[in-house]
Amino acid sequence: MKNVISTDKAPAAIGPYSQAIEVNGMVFTSGVIPVDPATNELVQGDAKTQANQAILNLKNLLEAAGTSMKNVVKTVVFISDMNEFGNINEVYAEYFEEPFPARSCVQVARLPKDVAIEIEAIATK
Repeated sequence: MKNVISTDKAPAAIGPYSQAIEVNGMVFTSGVIPVDPATNELVQGDAKTQANQAILNLKNLLEAAGTSMKNVVKTVVFISDMNEFGNINEVYAEYFEEPFPARSCVQVARLPKDVAIEIEAIATK
């Protein structure tokens, strides 16, 4: 059975998708961008500032699902400029600890609202 995960501590879904889905003890998040959920406005600033907000939103979403960053087994990070990889990686390392989750990081042509980063995760409960 699929359970929909929803929280006002992460950006609301803006289309026909859920913030996250839990099934069989696994949580699958949608991509999360650096929107302040309190104002629903894009966080202005450099790639590190945007990465911090996006990953904080992911953390809040996982906690709403009854899990945590420690239980993340896989992330996919989409960035708009691979030259920002080091800066985004610094912020990423502040939220995750060893053993680190498996990860893919790809540069994409464009992200929603022209943000610098979007991140999604799979976690266990």
